[in-house]
Amino acid sequence: MKRVILHWTAGTYTASVLDKKHYHFIVEGTGRVIIGDMPPEANENTSTAYAAHTRNLNTGSIGVAVAAMHGAKESPFSTGKYPITDKQVDALVKLVARLCVDYDIAVTPQTVLTHAEVEGTLGAKQRGKWDVTWLPGMTQAGHPSATGDLLRVKIKAAMQPNPKPSLFSSLIKVIIGFLK
Repeated sequence: MKRVILHWTAGTYTASVLDKKHYHFIVEGTGRVIIGDMPPEANENTSTAYAAHTRNLNTGSIGVAVAAMHGAKESPFSTGKYPITDKQVDALVKLVARLCVDYDIAVTPQTVLTHAEVEGTLGAKQRGKWDVTWLPGMTQAGHPSATGDLLRVKIKAAMQPNPKPSLFSSLIKVIIGFLK
């Protein structure tokens, strides 16, 4: 696999039958990850059944979506009744970080990007897609690359191994615990 493309479903917080057909993974409102009908490997060659999530760019692409944004409007901006949640962003970041490690995908604007970035970054024509340009904490939809950059920073941070405490710091903690 060459890349991961991030989406919102424009639905409610629950993955639908249609969502499972189009995305490899869907993050529900609670942060629970739902596995789609097709594994990512189905998109290695799109001459057979595959998950169709991005126009002209499904081959080699893993589609990951957050189940959210039903009723959202780009202008005037409204998130609708199902805005993306912090739990979804956290789960999305962890999931994409894991996918990048598992499939050896570097985190760059060309390899991990939002659906809204696809046309401008990779030149694959889309039909007015603006997902994902809004995240919790934003008052308006942002520029696609700015939102994508924010997600890529979070994904890269999630890929960093947790440093193991040194023997010295572990010993100090034991001594302090003993003295209490």
